[in-house]
Amino acid sequence: MDKKKELMDRIEAKKREMEAKLYEAKADARAEVREKAEALQAKLDELNGYLKDGWDKVTDDIVGKLNDWLK
Repeated sequence: MDKKKELMDRIEAKKREMEAKLYEAKADARAEVREKAEALQAKLDELNGYLKDGWDKVTDDIVGKLNDWLK
């Protein structure tokens, strides 16, 4: 498996995990959970910004940012 495919798989798994947490957090009315939901949404928005042109257009610079995003 090439490195880009591996990165894509890791990103997609993390994204699904975060989306599930976001869904749960949005259902909770507590302020601290809403803040967590906002942070999760911001992180997902950041990812969408990196991938706005699709995986075909991912440069080495974006690969570095995506690896940092996973941390």
